[in-house]
Amino acid sequence: MFEQIAKNLQILKQEFFKIYQGNSHIQELIPISASESFPINENHLKLLHDFAANNPIYHNSFEQEIGGIFCKVYEGDINEYWLNSIKHGSSCQPFYPTWIISAYIAASIAKSFDYKELVDIGSGDGRIAFCGKILELETTSIEIDNVLVDLQNLIISKTKINFNPICVDAVEFDYTLLNLTRPVFFIGGLPQMGGDILATDIIEKITGIKIKKNTCIVFAGTDSKRPLSGNQSDGGWSSLIDKHDLKVIRTVSLPTIWTFDQIVDTPYIYTEFN
Repeated sequence: MFEQIAKNLQILKQEFFKIYQGNSHIQELIPISASESFPINENHLKLLHDFAANNPIYHNSFEQEIGGIFCKVYEGDINEYWLNSIKHGSSCQPFYPTWIISAYIAASIAKSFDYKELVDIGSGDGRIAFCGKILELETTSIEIDNVLVDLQNLIISKTKINFNPICVDAVEFDYTLLNLTRPVFFIGGLPQMGGDILATDIIEKITGIKIKKNTCIVFAGTDSKRPLSGNQSDGGWSSLIDKHDLKVIRTVSLPTIWTFDQIVDTPYIYTEFN
């Protein structure tokens, strides 16, 4: 079901891009109510809107019909957080989030594989962990930047949804503290921007706590074709996937902040250990 919702969202994004007349730094949409194209739990939709309404990166919102779907459009600016996030030497990617509705779809797909815990590495403002929490997964949001963790805690205080943010370098964190049984790890960072180094470190951590056979790792990739960008298969992650004997169990493309003006969206590659 969620693969079709993802395709519907891609189409909706293209319609949104055609008619958008604003000039905000970032913009995204969330359907106002469930529909045939977006058969999403109404309470979950309300909570997604609560996340946006209580997130200070958004400074404006308005309702608009887009492609026959009534949506609320959220406009904002992440420059302050983007600049702060690049000061950390081990950070693999500046703060540039996926769409909130995309985060919900991504977490829902993970839940459909019967994973019990969600660990978001490089979580930004915590939107993927937030979505995991409302889907009743045990969540941990790991973010190295204290300003972004403060932002997450502000959102928690306003929404009353605690998705467990931890301000720590993901490479240094002791994952045995989480008592994981069947986790899904979302890795923040594209492979071309150092995400492959982060992912390798996390895989070594997973191997060390002996939960490999029960673990899913989700990589955010890119389908953009750039000169000298290396192997483009599996969103640029194929070399790491092969090296660590992972198998791809699902790939879904979802709109993100950085693909708003692009024809292609961001592929999320779900993998398990062979």
